[in-house]
Amino acid sequence: MATRKGREGEMLESVYSVIALVFVLVACVELCDAATVVDVYRLIQYDLAGVPFGSRLANLNHHAASGFAPAADLSRTVVIVPVRDINITFIGDYITQKQPLGGLLFLLPRMISSENGDDMGRGDRTFEEKLMRNMLVELEQLLIHASIPYPVYFAFEDDNIDDVLTDIKRNDATSQPATATTGGYKLVVSAPEPKKIVSPTITNIQGWLPGLKVDGDANQLPTIAIVASYDTFGAAPALSVGSDSNGSGVVALLEIARLFSLLYSNPKTRGRYNLLFGLTSGGPYNYNGTHKWLRSFDQRLRESIDYAICLNSIGSWDNELWIHVSKPPENAYIKQMFEGFTEVAEELGLKVGLKHKKINISNPRVAWEHEQFSRLRVTAATLSELSVAPELLERTGGLSESRHFLNEAAIIRSIKLVAESLARHIYGHEGKNIQIFADDSSLAVNPSYIQSWLHLLSRTPRVAPFCSKNDPFILALKKELADHTVEVNVQHEVLDGMFTFYDSTKARLNIYQVASVTFDLLLLLVLGSYLIVLFSFLVITTRGLDDLISLFRRPPSRKLKTA
Repeated sequence: MATRKGREGEMLESVYSVIALVFVLVACVELCDAATVVDVYRLIQYDLAGVPFGSRLANLNHHAASGFAPAADLSRTVVIVPVRDINITFIGDYITQKQPLGGLLFLLPRMISSENGDDMGRGDRTFEEKLMRNMLVELEQLLIHASIPYPVYFAFEDDNIDDVLTDIKRNDATSQPATATTGGYKLVVSAPEPKKIVSPTITNIQGWLPGLKVDGDANQLPTIAIVASYDTFGAAPALSVGSDSNGSGVVALLEIARLFSLLYSNPKTRGRYNLLFGLTSGGPYNYNGTHKWLRSFDQRLRESIDYAICLNSIGSWDNELWIHVSKPPENAYIKQMFEGFTEVAEELGLKVGLKHKKINISNPRVAWEHEQFSRLRVTAATLSELSVAPELLERTGGLSESRHFLNEAAIIRSIKLVAESLARHIYGHEGKNIQIFADDSSLAVNPSYIQSWLHLLSRTPRVAPFCSKNDPFILALKKELADHTVEVNVQHEVLDGMFTFYDSTKARLNIYQVASVTFDLLLLLVLGSYLIVLFSFLVITTRGLDDLISLFRRPPSRKLKTA
């Protein structure tokens, strides 16, 4: 009896070992299924006046395909589209017609990645690169103005995902779409349901350089304001770094503040003008931050502003910049400002044009930042490489605004133009060929300083609703402005308007290589056969052949037992 129990115990231990082995094998198979894991960036989700725009879902779990197969049901398929091969017209029609789709994954070229350090800020671009930038602009405008009922993500091309795409194309060439029956690749993004961002914050930062006031002079010194909006908006908030729009304006403002701080640190070279530097938020949303910043001024300060110069997109021009104004060109202040800039531009070998656009007070749309000043009857202008005002949510620092397309030399020339023009006006040197910020002087523009800030800006997404009050970038701006100015103030406000934003902007995409059902059934058959043979062997060796046969022998009927 004891021997029999011992054998049964040995058999049970053997069976447990087999079961444990099966679990280990299954676990190993699951681990080997993962082809690659990549960072992906979700298409923005927002509402404008209650109307939904952008991608409305975040969770993804479908098979992958490399194209839009005609007459195929793609409701459970994620189509991978390299941007360099995209057909914008076809994509636009597909989205507009609201045809069913499981999801979209756009592969962005590596050259626009912030991790790509090759040829940054070179300026001279090939025809193909310019074509790519135009393609990104068109794609972005298409996506942010559409309501898409499935997940849309962006990822950068790399060797792993390129290999996966090549394999998918090879499978698609057989005219068999990837399904649970045929196998293929499955794309999985596990993300929570996007939630509304409650009371998004915008932050304005200002700093002063007080002018030299003569003792006994009761009059307030005039003020010149230099302003730049620093936040961005784009199809992928986590990629909206805005190197040109408006990273170039931010860098220019910081360098101009640094240059004038050197002059104003010495009473002998301090001007009779106050300089006000403003870094504003909410630029893509009718310059909402600028509006709130100006409303916080008292009347005396607003009346002291001689004029304001707003810097917007000055990093990718060739030979001409534009000064945009709301007041007529015949206005004395506008005329004086334009003549001062034109004089310096000619000395630098540049061209500056003047564009007048009258504002409509009853229209809430604000095309340029200086228009917020003009609405309060403050003389102001915007310096930009753009000859025409962009539309709402256009040129706001999206996918096409990477540092790869930036021209650092253009930013340096823009800084020289603004700094020299302001200095000649402040020190009364109009009409004189005097270079205050000469290249070989201690007041020369510092290219290293510009490059370091461009490097930071080109790696930092700055979409205002996703930036907290204590965002490291905002703190860095405050610290930098405090190094060159005094009385630095930070203003936190709630973003007004008709915009509602949703979170979930970045995720991890798991790409699994899955086998077909036929393969799974064959594997199940092999494993089942193996387990039956192994079980039979264990029973025979521990209990004997008779016990194994008795397992399959039909038990005697109840009548036979009674007899």
